[in-house]
Amino acid sequence: MSVRIYQLSKEFNISNKELIELLRQKGLDVTSPSNTIPNIYAESFREEFKAKHPNPTKTPAEEAASATTTPTEKAAEKEKKAEAEPAPISEKQRFVKSAQDIEREKQAVLEKKQTSSIISKPSHPTSPPPPPPSSHAQTKTPPKIPSIAGHAPRIPQVTMPPRESATPNLSKIEATSKTTPTTAIPQSLTLLRSKPTIIVRDFAVLIGLKPFRLISELMEMGIFASMNQTIDEQVAIRIAKKHGFELEIQHRGEPQPQPVQQQVVKKVEAAPVPVDETQFLKPRPPIVCVLGHVDHGKTTLLDAIRKTNVVTGEAGGITQHIGAYQVTHNGHKITFIDTPGHAAFSKMRQRGADLTDIAVLVVAADDGFKPQTDEALKFAQKANVPIVVAINKMDAPGANIDRVKQQLQERGIAPEDWGGQTLCTPISALKGTNIDTLLELILLQAEIDEFKANPDCPAQGVIVESQIEVGRGPTASAIIQKGTLKIGDNLICGSVYCKVRALMDDKGERLKSALPSTPVKILGWTDVPEAGIIFNTVKTEKEAKQQAEAFAHQSKLDSLTPVKQEKMNLQNLLDAIAGSKEKILKVIIKADVHGSAEALSSSLDAIKSDKIKLEILYSDVGLINNNDIKNASASEAVIVAFNTKFESGTAAQAKHAGIQVIQHNIIYELIDRIKDFMTEMLEPELKENKLGAAEIRQVFAVAKGVVAGCMVTEGKLLRDALARVLRGKKSEPIYQGKIVTLKRFKEDANEVRAGYECGVQIGGFDEYLPGDILECFEIQKIRPSL
Repeated sequence: MSVRIYQLSKEFNISNKELIELLRQKGLDVTSPSNTIPNIYAESFREEFKAKHPNPTKTPAEEAASATTTPTEKAAEKEKKAEAEPAPISEKQRFVKSAQDIEREKQAVLEKKQTSSIISKPSHPTSPPPPPPSSHAQTKTPPKIPSIAGHAPRIPQVTMPPRESATPNLSKIEATSKTTPTTAIPQSLTLLRSKPTIIVRDFAVLIGLKPFRLISELMEMGIFASMNQTIDEQVAIRIAKKHGFELEIQHRGEPQPQPVQQQVVKKVEAAPVPVDETQFLKPRPPIVCVLGHVDHGKTTLLDAIRKTNVVTGEAGGITQHIGAYQVTHNGHKITFIDTPGHAAFSKMRQRGADLTDIAVLVVAADDGFKPQTDEALKFAQKANVPIVVAINKMDAPGANIDRVKQQLQERGIAPEDWGGQTLCTPISALKGTNIDTLLELILLQAEIDEFKANPDCPAQGVIVESQIEVGRGPTASAIIQKGTLKIGDNLICGSVYCKVRALMDDKGERLKSALPSTPVKILGWTDVPEAGIIFNTVKTEKEAKQQAEAFAHQSKLDSLTPVKQEKMNLQNLLDAIAGSKEKILKVIIKADVHGSAEALSSSLDAIKSDKIKLEILYSDVGLINNNDIKNASASEAVIVAFNTKFESGTAAQAKHAGIQVIQHNIIYELIDRIKDFMTEMLEPELKENKLGAAEIRQVFAVAKGVVAGCMVTEGKLLRDALARVLRGKKSEPIYQGKIVTLKRFKEDANEVRAGYECGVQIGGFDEYLPGDILECFEIQKIRPSL
């Protein structure tokens, strides 16, 4: 039997890091909370730890043992406690004989306090002394208080500090501050400085939150924003203060403030008391994101886990959507997110890493780390999620597992068997080797982190992907973060809302409800929601509609920027004319799902050229419809369609209107086609290529004009090629035209090479002179580059 490190740390109520350091001092080779030690070492360490820490937090076993303590043992414990306590106060100290004695004692205490400037505080609170062993201690009736004639009855003294009007009672103040923690005490805030504009994603990283957590807090404040939108400065200051920071916005031109170590905020604003949900939290399945380079076997791994064939459904063998699936292993559920590996889908990969609990980094054993592998690793590290490494293709030719582990160590995520803390295992997704081991490592990491959520509150989740499906309308794939989503719930997500009409799992089966960490497809949206946005549950459909309309109105106001009126002058006019002559390719994007449209838009925005400009009019999800054809015709735009088709009858309409439609179901092929189309719009580059030269020896007059008798000195002369006449010592050109006649003796010739004589006639020119040079050349058209 063996015991894991994190289980021992819970038992001893110390951190994993401290326990690992103690065990390593004992000579045990442990590096991670998931490591195990033999049970005999664990028992020995328990005994040694209890000997050094006699009063630790009792374990359940110790509490059970203490419940069976004998009376003799309890008496012995009381004697030990009595020895540790201070000696009881004498009889004289416990009784006051007269009022005059009390007054004298007060005066003595005041004089003593005036001579001392320091008030000593007792190390422990004074408690009443135990009663002396007498008959009173054995009976429940209180003792009689003796009295003296003419004096007040004797009152037992409770050993409280003497009353002093001039000196505050420090002990009482300290006790009050400890027993009333809810009073408004100034808190120390960490100072943060930021420059405008404040973007949601960047601000979340600044204050140590995940972006979707920040979006959720904004929605609770009635502010709806995506990760790429800006938030108001005052709102950012309030949120920063809530999380223990004081945010300072540095505008351009303002003097830089002097650095301060700590600022204390004296005024505490009244804020709603947050509801403590810790008592309602229950364990939930971990959300696992599969990341890695394209064609390293991510989807094949999920295929092996789900026992279904997913890869064959993806064009070109690459994943082009985010898919969410849930599997069960050894009675425990695990939610997986499959993200694309192609460079165009970087935003989708980042979105997958932001909403995950554990990241599985897939690295091919024969290929090692690639650019998308490093990019995926950065996403996971930025999201601050634990990483489990799966070294795939362990049975492929050229597989080198040690090289991959060396690369892991170079990137600061060394595996456990190399002295690091990263869980790692070699697998073969194609043959299903070590898949169970990988799932066990994922469940082990989830057990260490203890993922929990409240299933009894209103549902909240994040949109993973959205699309328009034939016969279903707008649908969205989502993962529930907390609460339970049920049919009939009213959801608000940005500018769209939903009356949940149906719920479906990843296998297409209908569900009545969805618990936290469950991937689910939601039907009933008014429009396609934006991927990556948090949705929340509201009470009524009317409330959802009002919030959606308010969000759409605010977004429209934010997009309207005031146009700066500039004084028109000659230079502005010339610039406007030059801009009107600039070549522009206008594009309308249509895609099957929102994530693909987002990825395609980002890839097209990344195409930069000084010769032609690409302008995206809009991007949408669904089939190419009549409205798209009309917009393309009015704006002379091209429709770029990714993995989608025409609506019935619109293909003929597009052909009749002369609309160019570029379609493909593989994103990088589609991007290459758009680049080729942009290149064809540019004027070709012209390059002159010299073919040959000839010297005019004699001039002949014929019926059809004048012919120059020449000797070809270099290259060749071609009929219908261009030629120029050069004259003088400086060989200045005096005429340029096409060779219309080329004869060898009396026969027509198509070409005459160097060393031969020929007769040449250039169209439109008769003023040949002996000694002139004819230079023959051609103009080549070279395809331009962007």
